Amino acid sequence: MNRIYLVGYMGAGKTTTARRLANRLGWEVVDTDDLFEEKYKISVCDFFHKYDEPLYRKLESEVLKETENLENVVISTGGGTACYFDNIEWMNQHGLTVFLRISEKAVVDRLLHAKRKRPLAVGKSEEELAEFVAQHYTSRLPFYEQAKITVKSEDLDLDNLLEMIKVRS
Repeated sequence: MNRIYLVGYMGAGKTTTARRLANRLGWEVVDTDDLFEEKYKISVCDFFHKYDEPLYRKLESEVLKETENLENVVISTGGGTACYFDNIEWMNQHGLTVFLRISEKAVVDRLLHAKRKRPLAVGKSEEELAEFVAQHYTSRLPFYEQAKITVKSEDLDLDNLLEMIKVRS
């Protein structure tokens, strides 16, 4: 397996984990949000405000599928990437998928203090954010749970994850 896709909810630590994992494997790291922003010359957040989510999800799926030709790479996906079109099935066919499971409380804490603003979380109070996350995260779990490997995001044991990857490769 020469391509690893990290999936999970916003704030789960996919980007950070991708960097750490790629460093240990001696691989490159790619973030699909960065690929989107480079290709369309607009931030994901601005795209959501200027256009709409359905168009974003369509273009995001196209960007994801452009990773098919990348080798020896850890790919951090957007929080919703696995949940639209056939993206989770596609990732399972074209690489090894890892779901970074995180508690709802940790998500809310991370989003409240995040430097990078998330389009679906902007403008919400802590209470509104907690209510949103409780409903939204639950609706996405069936997609994330289709990943080949699931690990706990908080206090992630990178050595353990590497062992799980070796077993699957």
